Formats: sequence, structure tokens, C-alpha cells
Amino acid sequence: MKLNQLRTTWVVFTLFFYTAISSLRVIFKNFFGTIDRPWMDRALHHWVDQLLKQVQVEYQVINPYNVQPEAGKATILMCNHSSAYDIPLSFKAFPNSSIRMLAKKELAKIPLLGKGMSAGEFPFIDRKNRYQAIKDLAYAKQLMESGIVIWVAPEGTRSKDGKLATFKKGSFITAIDAKATIIPIGIRGANNILPARTFNIHLNQKAEIHIGKPIDASQFSMETKNELVQQTYQAIKELIGE
Repeated sequence: MKLNQLRTTWVVFTLFFYTAISSLRVIFKNFFGTIDRPWMDRALHHWVDQLLKQVQVEYQVINPYNVQPEAGKATILMCNHSSAYDIPLSFKAFPNSSIRMLAKKELAKIPLLGKGMSAGEFPFIDRKNRYQAIKDLAYAKQLMESGIVIWVAPEGTRSKDGKLATFKKGSFITAIDAKATIIPIGIRGANNILPARTFNIHLNQKAEIHIGKPIDASQFSMETKNELVQQTYQAIKELIGE
């Protein structure tokens, strides 16, 4: 038991170490004015590779419709959220795209990580301030218009039991306003790697990244946004096998 605890502690330390080093690289690159989006994309994927390697996860991307984000088209990846590992696994769905996570404002306050994310064009959202949240989502729309694919967890937070929770509507309003394409993603197995709200990391797990048919948000209006929410919910629910 002690050996397993020591191993887990070492893995957690290593994950924090890689995250801190990656954040420092971005901060310094930004400080000297030499950062650009292609460099940031490479840095992000290097960080993701390290996170997945350390936990020795075996993952598989399942994309039966050969879906890919379209250049020049605003795109939002909407994914279930049962673990912090949903995020790095999602990046593996489309390794050639500039993906940024719509992050909760609290992450911006974390030393190194917050500044690194800001420098890397990660949008933050204040979920406790509706007026600020509207401004935050407008910035996310601007990023999409510039070519960034936004990753969103429509549940708003990690599911405690791994089951798909109720969706919040903010990101759907942005999707309609931006006439975006929503690509639903269902990740299976992430909760087995790192359950929500714990540091109980389990090594040598398997994960599946299921990609569904795109949903055209331009076909919906603010009056019919609930239909868009429901359609996306059902799509992700099927992708995760519920």
C-alpha cells in the first residue's frame, strides 16, 4: 500500500512539475514578445503528451464520421466532464487544431498556470457574475473568429459520479451568436484515471474519445436554444454510452 501511495505521490508531483515548467515557458516567451499561435499549439501538445505518458493511459480516438474542425468556421468542442483528464484527452481528438479550453475564472488566480493560460489565449469565464460572463463569452467568440477551436464542458463542472449532468446554457448562446459548429465529444474512462475532486490517480487505464456528428448552431435561434441544448445533451449521452 505504501509503495502505491509513494508512486501516486510521485506521479502527482511530476504532473504539477510539467505543468509549472510549461507555464513558465509560455510566460517567458510572451514576455519577450516571441510567442505565436503555432508555437503555443506545439507547447500545449507537448504538455498533453507528458500528462498522458505519466499515467500510462492507453487511449483510442473513435471518429466514425471523420469529423474535423473546418477552417474559417467557428467551432466549439462540447465534452462531458468527469475528470481533469477529459481535457488532455480531448486535445488528442484534433491534434492539428488550435484548441483552447474555456476555463473557470478561478484557474486564472493559480500562480504560473493562470498567467501561462492568459498568454496562451485561453478564455476565462466568471460563472458567478452574469454580466462578466457575457463579456467573457464574447471574447471566446472573438477567439473562434480568429481560428481557435474552443473546448467547453457544458456541465459547468466535473461530474461527481461520472454521469452526465445538466447542461448550462451560456456556451449555447455563444454558439448560436457565433453561428458555430458544435462537435460533441464523449470521453469514456477518464474518470477511472482521475476521479473528480481527488488526487487518486490510477495508472495503466484505457480511455476512448468518441466524436459525434457536428451540430450546426446557426440553425437555431435564442428562442429555440433549449432544443440545441437537448440535441447536444442527447448526442454526448449516446457517445459516453449512457
